[in-house]
Amino acid sequence: MNRVVVSRAAAGLARYLLDNGQGGGRVLVGHDARHGSATFGRDTAEILAGHGLDAVLVPQPVPTPVVAYGIRALGCVAAVVVTASHNPAADNGYKVYLGDGSQIIPPVDGEIATRIAAASAEPLASLPRAATWRTAAPQLQEAYVARAASLLSEPRPRALAADSGRPLRWVYTPLHGVGLATVQRVIDAAGLPAPTVVAEQAEPDPDFPTLPFPNPEEPGALDLALGLAARTGADLVIAHDPDADRCAVAVHGPDGWRMLRGDELGVLLGADLLERGVRGTYANSVVSSTLLARMCAAAGAPHTTTLTGFKWIGRVPDLAFGYEEALGYCTDPEAVSDKDGITTMVRVLDLAGRCADAGGTLSDVLDRVMRTHGLHATDQLSFRSEETELIAGAMRRLRDAAPATLGGEPVRTVDLREGTPDLPPTDAVLLEARTSRVVVRPSGTEPKLKCYLEVRATPEESTDLTTARERATGHLAGLKAEIALLLGLDGS
Repeated sequence: MNRVVVSRAAAGLARYLLDNGQGGGRVLVGHDARHGSATFGRDTAEILAGHGLDAVLVPQPVPTPVVAYGIRALGCVAAVVVTASHNPAADNGYKVYLGDGSQIIPPVDGEIATRIAAASAEPLASLPRAATWRTAAPQLQEAYVARAASLLSEPRPRALAADSGRPLRWVYTPLHGVGLATVQRVIDAAGLPAPTVVAEQAEPDPDFPTLPFPNPEEPGALDLALGLAARTGADLVIAHDPDADRCAVAVHGPDGWRMLRGDELGVLLGADLLERGVRGTYANSVVSSTLLARMCAAAGAPHTTTLTGFKWIGRVPDLAFGYEEALGYCTDPEAVSDKDGITTMVRVLDLAGRCADAGGTLSDVLDRVMRTHGLHATDQLSFRSEETELIAGAMRRLRDAAPATLGGEPVRTVDLREGTPDLPPTDAVLLEARTSRVVVRPSGTEPKLKCYLEVRATPEESTDLTTARERATGHLAGLKAEIALLLGLDGS
């Protein structure tokens, strides 16, 4: 990422919009607080304006969900967010949405790329620029805040009331990102109990000094938050990634604090919406747990499985709720058809408050779901390598010598590169056995090969959850060793 690359990318997007009859249309531009992001955002606005588009720039660092909300709220034909989300400090990125509110997918991405290539062949100075871009009014963020605050259930949980004898206690960290200012405004607007904020990570800092990787999934990322929670007697911990589109939740149990896996939080949110009768289609990505599909079948609710990423989940027709295991949740699809860590936070606090009112916890709800539908335990195995051929070679080996069994059970192998009746083609392999499931795919954002593992038990086998979880842990460990051997790689 540099100003030359960004300028040409903006020109390619502008020309795509012009070629598709969107001349003069409004394009919202936002950016995070990473190195260079503000400059890249302004360059984008200038190039878009130079092509005759109505470029509207959010002047300060902003959470990605606010821009995703603004696409519909402001009647935009497109939007851009300059962000590398949860990637390391040296990275940056360029996220493009079209007017339906979803990130771009084929063939649009290729059509824009063709125009970027054409712009790259021209002298940089010849790309038109203009200072006629506008600054986004404060009403954009005010409207987003009001919408997020409106998601609390009625009547409001007693544990979230200001005059509660024992309000819910929680710790929050934005992981040096841009989430805190908007989170504070939502808390004030909704009248939620204020969190204890991790001071060392409260303000935006593009160097992420307390984190090797600013990703709440990474080991150690929540250590400061968990330590603060232990000292303050908190009920739960909520963390956002640096652009606040992902949400992590940690809970306290008999063995101390632990972060909920992305699938566990997805199941909690999905179960709550299903039980409250929220209508529409429920969705999750192919690398996520199969439990949500089972829950929907039991409730008589539509469910669909998509490719990885919210560019696919967010465009599911009549979406009620969508998630993927990488801590991404779409909890208010009418307003934001993308993952949104801030509205997810509101949903989590609302559910935790109702649990507290009933004398329970989020863990109690999760246990009930697992007993009802059967334990579904997930884990991930990843292989990081800057050598792309190493990752490509592992995928070839898996395709050329697919296993006959998985965990001692006959296995069905599906090469998703060929597509299925329900999924477009993608570079991934699915291994499906009776009680286990593995999806192997190269990461779309990092130099990694990622393996997503799931083991399942029946409701009868899940009556004693402690024993079922112990068995699942052993089963997952065995799958990890088996997959690593198949791929010929050392994982983590």
